[in-house]
Amino acid sequence: MSLFLVFLAIAAAGAAAMAAAGRFSSTSAAAGQGWQRGEVAKLEGLSEADPRLPAVLLPEHPGPEDIDGLRFSVALRGYRMDQVDEVLDRLRSELADRDETIAQLRRQEHWKNDDVPPPAPRP
Repeated sequence: MSLFLVFLAIAAAGAAAMAAAGRFSSTSAAAGQGWQRGEVAKLEGLSEADPRLPAVLLPEHPGPEDIDGLRFSVALRGYRMDQVDEVLDRLRSELADRDETIAQLRRQEHWKNDDVPPPAPRP
């Protein structure tokens, strides 16, 4: 019986904390409806992450404007590491592909201008 009272006290304290934070009000539920349509608010500077919003990750071919709209879901210890790792891996591969394309174009341009065979690609 005493164990039941402990659980009941914890549940009551949690409900009071949520009520104090405004989790049960209808205005907070209506304010966050834009994310269902895929809208992400453009915020200046750093802001507090809203754990109710879904993650906004990179599209197939990311651009600078996609980095500006990037949002990660909040987990117990901060941002979800799997989402951050995925985005960093994709950015790394996109930058590596872009650098390789630039290097190939420079080698081709050098070869056309100097009539010298292009240098061997880097490993």
